[in-house]
Amino acid sequence: MALLLGGAGLLPYRVDADRIDASLTGHPGDPASGRTLMLDQRTSTCLLCHTGPFPEQRFQGGIGPSLSSVGDRLTPAQIRLRLVDATRVNPETSMPRFYATTGLTRVAPAYAGRPVLDAEQIEDLVAFLSTLKAS
Repeated sequence: MALLLGGAGLLPYRVDADRIDASLTGHPGDPASGRTLMLDQRTSTCLLCHTGPFPEQRFQGGIGPSLSSVGDRLTPAQIRLRLVDATRVNPETSMPRFYATTGLTRVAPAYAGRPVLDAEQIEDLVAFLSTLKAS
């Protein structure tokens, strides 16, 4: 079953099972920008919970799965849904909904009414994470 979502200030997107097939922006993201974003812990909080092939990042979390070969385990569409709203895959996840403006609790004033990551940032992360493969 497909579900069309979006919200105040968000571009609409369609969830099909465990994925969002279409780019939120209508074009592919930039893997280099995604990597930069991944390493910037002021903007992206990915490495607070995940580890990966980022030797320059000294502090990496161990709560979530390693991102080392996420491009082998998940398609770009599956990665996109997990970044947008991982609760659609696992309602018990502690991973934040990065592309949401409603239904959030304990939101810092700077983020009230806006998503943590915008559509372009989501697509850049999808593009970068899709490159992380074992081979």
